[in-house]
Amino acid sequence: MRDQSSVLGYQVPVSLASRWSLVVCQMLIVVACVLPTIARAQDRPIAFKGGKLLTVTHGTIENGVLVIKDGKIAAVGAAASLRIPRDARVIDVTGMTVYPGLIDSETNLGLTEISAEQSTNDLIENSDEIMPHMHIYDAFHAESELIPVSRVNGVTNAIVAPENRDTLPGQDSFIQLDGKSAPEMLLVRDIAMPLNFTGTQRRNEGPFEKRKFPSTRMGMAAQLRQAFLDAQDYRQKWTEYESKKGETKTDDKKSAPALPKRDLKLEALLPYLDGKKTIVLAAERPSDLETAVRLAREFNLKFVLNHISHSQPILDYVVSLKVPVIVGPIYEAPKEEERYDAVYSLPAQLYKRGVKIAFASFEAHNARNLPYQAGYAVAFGLPHDEALKAITLNPAEIWGVADKLGSLDAGKTANVVVATGDPLDVRTDVKRVFIEGREVPMTTRQTRLRDQYSGR
Repeated sequence: MRDQSSVLGYQVPVSLASRWSLVVCQMLIVVACVLPTIARAQDRPIAFKGGKLLTVTHGTIENGVLVIKDGKIAAVGAAASLRIPRDARVIDVTGMTVYPGLIDSETNLGLTEISAEQSTNDLIENSDEIMPHMHIYDAFHAESELIPVSRVNGVTNAIVAPENRDTLPGQDSFIQLDGKSAPEMLLVRDIAMPLNFTGTQRRNEGPFEKRKFPSTRMGMAAQLRQAFLDAQDYRQKWTEYESKKGETKTDDKKSAPALPKRDLKLEALLPYLDGKKTIVLAAERPSDLETAVRLAREFNLKFVLNHISHSQPILDYVVSLKVPVIVGPIYEAPKEEERYDAVYSLPAQLYKRGVKIAFASFEAHNARNLPYQAGYAVAFGLPHDEALKAITLNPAEIWGVADKLGSLDAGKTANVVVATGDPLDVRTDVKRVFIEGREVPMTTRQTRLRDQYSGR
């Protein structure tokens, strides 16, 4: 009879026990090797040493150190005074500039690929002018080739919005430009809703006799007013239903109130009527802007302004509203009656009047040029530090994420960009981008094609 031995509480033959022991030993060796690797991947800090740190909130630190750990910024300071953790991976960024990831306050990233190919565009629902129950997150395409193109120039977050050819085209989402899938990239699914009072860009534009309602400013205002009134009535019906339902005895089915029919369109407007979410109020000309603001005030809507490129004559009125303004696209040509620099100097004029501003690219294919819009505004009077704020901290504050993004401060998400110089200068080359502490590849479809064919 063979000798018996105990392995994990079971009695087995000695020969088999020796085999089990060998397997267990091999497993322990593998685990011992793998665990430190996992720990390093999750817990090992990264320290950027020797670069110029543009913190946004507390000035510029020459020869600074930035430490990130577990996807967050752990420490920021001068190299002479900040101690680098022993187990940190040190990245020498001497001669480089380090700054927070840039935030685009309106783009179409993830909704379009090739503008001329309709099957790749999911920008707007054409069946109605009022579509607040359309959600960007239902259409967002995380694998878009345009996302890496924007990311390699330092854009790490963005507001994704539907096209502006309808009055209420849907609800915006706030994304980060890295993740394994759409759910991972969608940080805030319904963050705001555009209200477009921009009559010159509407899809019903064309010969007057062929236009459909609304074809005038009066029609647009009436349509919007009716939509919000209907939403108020809808809320009242549900309030009355809930009240009667609470008064009805559980065994008295005959007197139970009728359940109102759900209406997703009206339901979507309720958080905005309650002031819980922000309306992005877009209007270009003074008369349109004043009409749109009156409508917003009529229903006590919480709003920021957008697309006011040609409203210079009423800037004092804009200041009186005490709301932020999303500016751009700054390359837009002035109207015949305007000065040559009317659009270019608008950010500086707003800043000098105390208005908080943020820049936006307004489309997917040019999101990569976001920092240069801010740089262009600097050439027309906007202070450099304020221009950088307008693509970092200001949008983070406007969209309610300043506790996580917008500056190089301890505790914030480690969205960090390393570049050869000034982020607003077109000559600057971005070398490294980190999103939530992960270094993202600096590759795009264009770089892959370049590498594939450069040797031929």
